[in-house]
Amino acid sequence: MRNIESKIIIEAIANLCAKANFHLPNDILCALKQSILYEDNVAKDILEEIIENAEIAKTNGLPLCQDTGTANFFVKLGRNVQIEDGNIYDAINEGVSLGYKNNYLRKSIVSDPLNRKNTQNNTPANVYVDSIDGDKIEISFLPKGGGSENASALKMLAPFCGWEGIKGFVLDVVDNARNACPPLIVGIGIGGDFSSVALLAKKTLFREIGSKNNSSFYDNKEKELLEDINKLNIGPMGLRGKTTALAVFIETKPTHIALLPVAVSIQCHSCRRQTITI
Repeated sequence: MRNIESKIIIEAIANLCAKANFHLPNDILCALKQSILYEDNVAKDILEEIIENAEIAKTNGLPLCQDTGTANFFVKLGRNVQIEDGNIYDAINEGVSLGYKNNYLRKSIVSDPLNRKNTQNNTPANVYVDSIDGDKIEISFLPKGGGSENASALKMLAPFCGWEGIKGFVLDVVDNARNACPPLIVGIGIGGDFSSVALLAKKTLFREIGSKNNSSFYDNKEKELLEDINKLNIGPMGLRGKTTALAVFIETKPTHIALLPVAVSIQCHSCRRQTITI
């Protein structure tokens, strides 16, 4: 059994909050730079400004976006780990509070959806824990902005709708996501049930652009959807162009015979994500 002091997790989370909000992942940057080759006029100018913004944020330690998001954590907790003086949930939330306060990141969480009182530290975070073998903790962080989350959607399709029904729903969601700061990353969950399919879609956003789906069938569906989405001519920041989305990621899981749940997790071009291992 390996003992880990909760303060080690707290400090790691605080640093992770800053790093993720200041640094745009390299695969996103490369995809943006590649997209410039196919654009001109306003679309090209916008992409250049997005890249410049990322460089300024990285160099000066500034948030990539003023909306520093809801804090989402996906944790793989080793069964041979014992956390001293607390638990993983409390440690992560304390780390978020510390990281957002010390780095002047915007606190966007309200304690009640109707009373709207700000918690002043961006907690509570959404924390999802899976138990795995070993004596390590892998923590993946996704700060997801309100604009992209508002553009996300879920639909319980009938099984007979099939792929065409799924594709029609996805294209409709993207067509209504013009205010979500395209170019987008589109995460799609298919299967499971009402409560699990949205989480499935959000998890896909950790995939790197250029990675292949484990299924050749769904890999082809991702390419088909990306091509159809970019034909919508929404373009960077919704001002028209060939680059409406940088990537489409699909994840599936088994489902009930009467169900075909589909969730679309829209992510803006500022797809901030980081993973650490303790």
